[in-house]
Amino acid sequence: MSAISIIGAYNSKFGSFVTRNHETGVFTDHKSIYELIIEAGQGALSDAGISGKDVDGVWLGSFAPGLFANQEHLASFAVEIDPVGLRFKPMTRCEAACASGSVALYDALYAVESGRMNIALVVGVEKMHLLDTKGVTHALATCSYWPGEGARSMNFPVLFAAYAKCYRDHYKLTTTEFARMLATVSALAYKNGIDNPLAQFSKGGHADKLGLLTADAILKLTADKNPVIADPLRLHDCSLVTDGAAAVVIMKTNDALKAGKKVVEIAGIGHVNERLPVSVRPNMYDLMAGKEAVRRAFSEAKVGIADVDIVELHDCFTINQLLCTEALGLSVDGRAGFDYMEGRFTRDDRCPVNLSGGLKAKGHPVGATGVSMHALIYKQLTGEPIGATPSQKRPEIGVTFNVGGSAVTNCVSVLRRLK
Repeated sequence: MSAISIIGAYNSKFGSFVTRNHETGVFTDHKSIYELIIEAGQGALSDAGISGKDVDGVWLGSFAPGLFANQEHLASFAVEIDPVGLRFKPMTRCEAACASGSVALYDALYAVESGRMNIALVVGVEKMHLLDTKGVTHALATCSYWPGEGARSMNFPVLFAAYAKCYRDHYKLTTTEFARMLATVSALAYKNGIDNPLAQFSKGGHADKLGLLTADAILKLTADKNPVIADPLRLHDCSLVTDGAAAVVIMKTNDALKAGKKVVEIAGIGHVNERLPVSVRPNMYDLMAGKEAVRRAFSEAKVGIADVDIVELHDCFTINQLLCTEALGLSVDGRAGFDYMEGRFTRDDRCPVNLSGGLKAKGHPVGATGVSMHALIYKQLTGEPIGATPSQKRPEIGVTFNVGGSAVTNCVSVLRRLK
């Protein structure tokens, strides 16, 4: 197989680009899904030093643009990134819930790897704030197993609360220590997010203003400031509803090196699916499919977790950060919460986790998340970091771990800077 590399990347500002008139209920959109696609696509092409005419195909990850923004057939709009250069090029939308962006990247990689394409553009996007909370909850619930979950009010906080309860009970954690573990994870995300100018909760944002940079600060919040969403998960255990986009450009590694590009090789990938209904899974206290995705990605890249310098993982809920940390092998099963409480995985650790602020502070525009993870690791590895940086050394190997649905689609990528 031909080695494939990322040669350019872009991440938009993440946040809410909508205002709502509370008297009339009318929404005003200040940055549309179309504008986000154009911004991210043009940014990645510019970063790669190419134009649309150099691109052979476009893959677009977006979970539910029909529900969120009344626009299906969305990939075709990517022509507008460069109407002259991209017209008549093939364009495909990929959907895999919160892993839509990673799956779009993998499909583009297969096309370039096959030799049919030379250069591919991958865009991830979601516009979520045009819906109210009820609408967003319903849209997200459609990527559960609808007959047995979504239709029975088992939304995603409820599904991940089931993981949290099973994890807590399986490892015999007390309610108090488990709450502190989750608050520690959330506080770390907020602390990192403050240093990311693109984050939804960046400097001057909600978490910064409230001083939620320690577990104690979060645990001291009153019930109205940190209400239970689905026991034991509270508001500050949940990722954000977000508008945003990201994009990367990929090509064969040998061609990229010859062209003098900023090259980060996609050294290994693992794309593994779990059974969709949670009711038929053997347990709900570890990411079984996620562990297999890690094994495949690390095997292909010929690395172990000791070789990894930086990680962006899927903290849709704080419990999933613990589960992903263990699936990667950064912590022994059942010990991730203790490791976080002991101060591991910060920017001062050997392998920092979610320096971007993660989904909890950077934001989680569902279809954009997987592409964003790759874009931000690419920037870290090429010496152009966005936000906090590892204090021990410039990273050479990074990993992304993107999860779709209730830990159903598991996408792990090993990215390596080429010297």
